[in-house]
Amino acid sequence: MRLACLLFVTMAALSAPVVAVEIDGHLGADEWKGAQHVSDFRQTQPLTRKPGSLPTEAWILATPQGLAVAFRCVQPPGVPRTHQRVQRDFEDQVDRVNVMVDFNGDGRTGYDFVVSSTGGVNDAVLTNENQFNKDWDGNWRHAVSEDAEGWTVEILIPWYIAPMHTARDGKRTLGVYLDRVTGSSGERDAWPAASFTLPRFLSEFSRVEVPQYGQSLLAVTPYMSGLYDNVRGRSHFQQGADLLWKPNGQFQLTAALNPDFGQVESDDLVVNFSATETYVRDKRPFFTENQGIFDFSLLDDYSQLVYTRRVGGPSDDGRGAAGIDAAVKLNGSFGTTSYGVLAADEGGEAGRFFGAARVTHDFGEQSVGMLLTRVDRPFLDREASVLGVDHHWRPTPQLTIATNVIGSDILQSGTHTRDTGGTLIADLEMGDGWRQQWLGMHFGDQLQVNDFGYLERNNFNYGHWEVRKRNTALPADSAYSSHEWRFRIDALDNDHGLRLRRQLRLRRNSNLRNGATEVVQLNINSAGWDDLLTRGNGALFLPPSLDLAYERISPRHGDWAFKLDAEVLSGGLGGNRQLGYNVKFIPTYFVNDAFSVYAGPYYEHAPDWLVWQHDNLVGRYDEHTLQLDAGFDWSIDSRQELRVRLQALGLAAQVRGGYRVQANGRAAASNDQVDDFAVRNLGLQIRYRYELAPLSYLYVVYGRGGYAMDEQTRDAGDLFGRSLALRDDEQWLVKLSYRFDI
Repeated sequence: MRLACLLFVTMAALSAPVVAVEIDGHLGADEWKGAQHVSDFRQTQPLTRKPGSLPTEAWILATPQGLAVAFRCVQPPGVPRTHQRVQRDFEDQVDRVNVMVDFNGDGRTGYDFVVSSTGGVNDAVLTNENQFNKDWDGNWRHAVSEDAEGWTVEILIPWYIAPMHTARDGKRTLGVYLDRVTGSSGERDAWPAASFTLPRFLSEFSRVEVPQYGQSLLAVTPYMSGLYDNVRGRSHFQQGADLLWKPNGQFQLTAALNPDFGQVESDDLVVNFSATETYVRDKRPFFTENQGIFDFSLLDDYSQLVYTRRVGGPSDDGRGAAGIDAAVKLNGSFGTTSYGVLAADEGGEAGRFFGAARVTHDFGEQSVGMLLTRVDRPFLDREASVLGVDHHWRPTPQLTIATNVIGSDILQSGTHTRDTGGTLIADLEMGDGWRQQWLGMHFGDQLQVNDFGYLERNNFNYGHWEVRKRNTALPADSAYSSHEWRFRIDALDNDHGLRLRRQLRLRRNSNLRNGATEVVQLNINSAGWDDLLTRGNGALFLPPSLDLAYERISPRHGDWAFKLDAEVLSGGLGGNRQLGYNVKFIPTYFVNDAFSVYAGPYYEHAPDWLVWQHDNLVGRYDEHTLQLDAGFDWSIDSRQELRVRLQALGLAAQVRGGYRVQANGRAAASNDQVDDFAVRNLGLQIRYRYELAPLSYLYVVYGRGGYAMDEQTRDAGDLFGRSLALRDDEQWLVKLSYRFDI
């Protein structure tokens, strides 16, 4: 009898209908039954960890279709709402919610899914505890509704969105973080009360156990593109496809056949006369899909061992950008070990081969990883191999330690060149808003990672000690809601013991009650040597200098928003005897919630600007730059957007004299001819985008640009005006891509 009853109950449970979550922005009466309910949202911006000033509730539910999350954000009529429509990957200060998920629960890689109250989306990959990369775009669902008392968001994240470790006993443990941001005040309320301003963020996500679900995906995205060059009177047509195969959560393959890496996103204008390379972000889908496994930061600004802009970048034979025949990427895991393999092959006699292999393993409070890269450059008779090992350790709840060690082996024309480098960073949370950080770096003068990676410079040893104090107990009538004060001292030498810099830094990061942010920073630099300026022809000794910078970003209030950057600095051969400055002010006017226009100038004056000429000859210039950033953004509807972006620049450099760098490092006046010069630069893009389906787009892009360098100087304003006539390139691009999920 008992057996019969048990069989009846089991059959009834199996035959009972499964309530599916309908992603429509409305909380159904039954669809969220059984979900984990979250209501303890705490303030993390400002970081008081007090209960949020506005009630927020959330529900988390694992379904066969994916991880479902819902928010109910109470926002009564007395609290202003932001109805601004935003483009994908927006940065605007608007009402929004964040869902961040670490699908392995190991604190290595997370995924951020953002939805604004008007239905705009933003997504990013999170690595190194608190580093966000918005270049990735995922395919996930969302819906929003609004009423008099607040607004509601529903989100569904498919299980195939990211690689995952094998589940145990039919269960999977996720790391989950939820927050809600009120645009008018900038207040961020989160569960758990973790903050990306702290050294530990990703590893502090709440652990949520869910049933094991799995999904497979085969997505093929063919494309066709046509480009017409108005200047040269020729056209170019191309077609190819991207392939994404995820048979399960433990294995994923991405391939690109005859990939089109044409530019549909405009880069900022760059005028760089320094000895170091400018870092440029990569928005190409193949290189953003599940790229987090290859993140190996050297903890020095933008440094990476895999910098994907190298692939398809300037060819080794100097004939423009290299073409890519094919590229493939594998991601997977076994147990708590994750791996990734990346390979790309360029075409032509000067074509390069890029390869990378990555493995990481989680030990709970520790994790260790290894990355090996290889680049073959036949045109240069060069083979470059780089090996890196990184380690993350959380020995106590307050202390976080990250280390890495790297080595390079370069074989060129039959000769090997080898060297090593490494970094150690330790963060200690001391309580009551106090925090300390210690950082040490060593990069040998023969270390070379830039065949595939990015490192601004090698040949240095660096260390700093920094202490921070967070203050959130400000008076109620203060315009500020919080301050974070930072005090840092650092030392920078090259690998041969030459002192490059000693610096004292004072910085204050502030949040205002009206949602604005403010940063003030003062750097006081000792005298030191510049060993890069002459490109290996002697180090130049420079006197002490200082740099005072101010930044304020104000969100939309009424019809206006603005960003202000200002800086006063010294430098050059005169040190603190002469001050230069720059200021950038960009106001934005909102014609309505869907259409905004911005235009603002940037002006720079450097009275003692040093520019390398050749061998050990340096020019000393009085430099003036005038630049305009202008454009508009029009969100026509939920699928269409039109964007215009214009940047124009005029730079005038009037020579003050030529100087030779002597053997003792001092600059001596020279009679060598050093000329005035002027630079004009233009970048204009008009881009229309229509979303046919998720991750399927029609682009129509008009682009025009030019660069000119003249020997005779003119007034910076005149040069700026003449830059608008530049027409080195003028192109029309039409690109159609459509993703088929099979």
